[in-house]
Amino acid sequence: QVQLVESGGDLVQPGGSLRLSCVASGSVFALQVMGWYRQAPGRQREEVAHMTSAGGAYYADFVEGRFTISRDNAKNKVYLQMNNLKHDDTAVYYCVARVDVVGPWDSWGQGTQVTVSS
Repeated sequence: QVQLVESGGDLVQPGGSLRLSCVASGSVFALQVMGWYRQAPGRQREEVAHMTSAGGAYYADFVEGRFTISRDNAKNKVYLQMNNLKHDDTAVYYCVARVDVVGPWDSWGQGTQVTVSS
């Protein structure tokens, strides 16, 4: 069992930046992939980015080079640096993790709210 706790969500103006953090606890030794999803009001949950334990990264098309995912395997943490934020980035951001390189996500965090507004 893995527990994920996110932090870093906030209210930010368009064009601003935020850094989300997620720490994993529990059976973390086998985690292969950690990443981020988001869900905006009235919209389906969508994947933002993920990173393997070896450092391979995937980004959704809408990221457009504005976000960077990183991991600290020694601390069981994953980060999402978000720059040039837009109104459409407003959502609850969820940390996810799984043991297998591919497949469904095993663990989800509770989410952290990101609001982009002037």
